[in-house]
Amino acid sequence: MIREGWGKRIVADLLVWVIAVALCMLWRWVANKSEIVHYWALFGVLAALWIIVGFAVQLYRSYKEAWFWQSMVSLVADAGILIGLCWWILPQMHYNLSPKVAMWTILLVGALETVVVLMEHYWKYATNMTVPVMQIEQRENAHATHPDEKRRKESIQSIHQSILSVTTEADYYMLRKKARLDSTLTKVVCDRNRFAYLQIPDYQYETLVDLTLLNDMRGINKRFCMVNQKLPDGGHYVCCYRPQEYIKGKILAKYPRGLNWCIYTLYFFQKRVWPRLMLTSRLYYDITKGRKRMLSKTEVLGRLYYCGFEVDDVVPMGHIEYVFAHRKSQPYPQEQIKVYGPLIKLARVCKNKEIRYFYKMRTMHPYAEYIQKYVFDARGGMDIADKSNDDWRITTWGKFMRKYWLDELPMLINWFKGDVKLVGVRPLSRTMFESYPEWLQDKRTKSKPGLIPPFYIDHPDTFEELFASEDKYLTEYLEHPVRTDIKYFFLTMRSIVTRKTHSA
Repeated sequence: MIREGWGKRIVADLLVWVIAVALCMLWRWVANKSEIVHYWALFGVLAALWIIVGFAVQLYRSYKEAWFWQSMVSLVADAGILIGLCWWILPQMHYNLSPKVAMWTILLVGALETVVVLMEHYWKYATNMTVPVMQIEQRENAHATHPDEKRRKESIQSIHQSILSVTTEADYYMLRKKARLDSTLTKVVCDRNRFAYLQIPDYQYETLVDLTLLNDMRGINKRFCMVNQKLPDGGHYVCCYRPQEYIKGKILAKYPRGLNWCIYTLYFFQKRVWPRLMLTSRLYYDITKGRKRMLSKTEVLGRLYYCGFEVDDVVPMGHIEYVFAHRKSQPYPQEQIKVYGPLIKLARVCKNKEIRYFYKMRTMHPYAEYIQKYVFDARGGMDIADKSNDDWRITTWGKFMRKYWLDELPMLINWFKGDVKLVGVRPLSRTMFESYPEWLQDKRTKSKPGLIPPFYIDHPDTFEELFASEDKYLTEYLEHPVRTDIKYFFLTMRSIVTRKTHSA
C-alpha cells in the first residue's frame, strides 16, 4: 500500500539527496577539479532513480501499515540496487567520477534515510493510542446485597496478618477503626493487577480497602472506575499512596546541599516530565510498567473525583497517606489518554456567555481542575483572584510563573485569534463567573474579555471592591471603547512600574 502523503516523503527524500550530494561534492571538489554541473547532473539522475526504485521496492508504503523491519528491507533494497547500477554503468560513461564516490553518496543517503525511517516509526509507536476507552455502564440505584454482620475472631485475625504483611500495626488499627474491618461488608484487596476487582461481585461490599500503593499501578483511572462500578451507592473506598513531597524531602535530606537539588531535578525530570510528554509517555510506561511513580496529593484526589468519588478524609501515616472517599456518582466520560503537558486549555466565559478555551502554561498538578470546590471549601473559599487561599494544587515552578505572568504568555494566541482584546475584564471560569451578581454577569458579557484587567490598577481587596472596579471600567468602556482602553493600558503600565504589580 502506497503511503498516505507520499508526496511529502518524496520531497523529504530529495532534501536528503541535496544534503548528501553537497557533502560528498565538497569533499571531492578539493581532489577533483571537474565542473560542479557534472556532479549535479549525475546525482540528479541518481535521485530520480532512487525514487523510481523506491516505488518498485515499496519504500513509500504507509509506515502506519508497515513494520519497521519491512521499511528497512525496502531501504536496503533501494540502496543496493542503486549501488549496483552505478558500479556497472558509470565505468562505461565519460563522467570524470569514480563509482566509489557515487557509492559513498548513496550510502550516506541510506544513513540519513534510516534516521527518517526511525523517526517515522518511533512517532507511530509513541502516538499509537490503541487502548480502548473504558466503557462505563449506566446503572440504577444500587445497595449492598447482604446485611451487615460482625466478623468472627478468626476472620479478623486473618485480616490482621494480611495487613501487617504490607503495612504496620499502627496502620492496621487506624484502618480497623475508620474502615470498619470488623464488618463483613468490608473487603481488603492488595493486588497490583486491577483485574482482581473483576472477581468481586457487584454491590456485595459497602467498603473496599485497597492496600496496593497507587505509585506502583498502571491504569489508576481504570482501577478507580472498576471500584466505582463494584460499590453500591454511597459505598466507601480507601486507597493509599506515597506522596511526592515525602520523596522530595527524602532526596534533599540524603545528599549534600547543592548536589541534592541537582539529583532531585534529574529525578523529577525522569518521574514527572518524561511521563507527561507525548513522545516519551508510552516509552516511559513500557519500561517502568508504571511502578515507582511520583504522585502528588492533588493528582490522587483529582483522579478520585474524575472517577466519581468524593473525598472524606486524608490520613497521613508516616511515608504513606490513606485517602478515604465514597462513591458519589458515575465517573466523568473517560478519555483514552489524558495527557497533562506544559500547555493547557481552560474553559472561560466570554462575550455573549460563549465558552471559549484559553491557552496557559500549566502551573498546577494534574487533575487539579476536578478538586477546585474541594480546595475552596477546605481553605475558606476563593479570593478575588479566582484562587483558593494557600492553594496547594499549585506547583513550585507554577508559583514562580504566576508571579511574573509567564503562565499567561500563551494567551497571546487567543489575542491573535480574536478571543480577547488587549485591555478588558478577565475571562472567568464558570465557577467564578457564577459567583458574580447577575447584573454584573450581563454587563461583563457585552464585550470581549481582556489580557490586561482593571484589577491591576485598583488593587481591590474584597469582592465588593472587585465588582465596583469592573463596573467602573465597563461603564466607561461601553460609552467610549477606544479612549477607555488606551487610558487603562497606560494606567496599568504605571502601576506595574511604580507599585511592582505582579500576577496573583
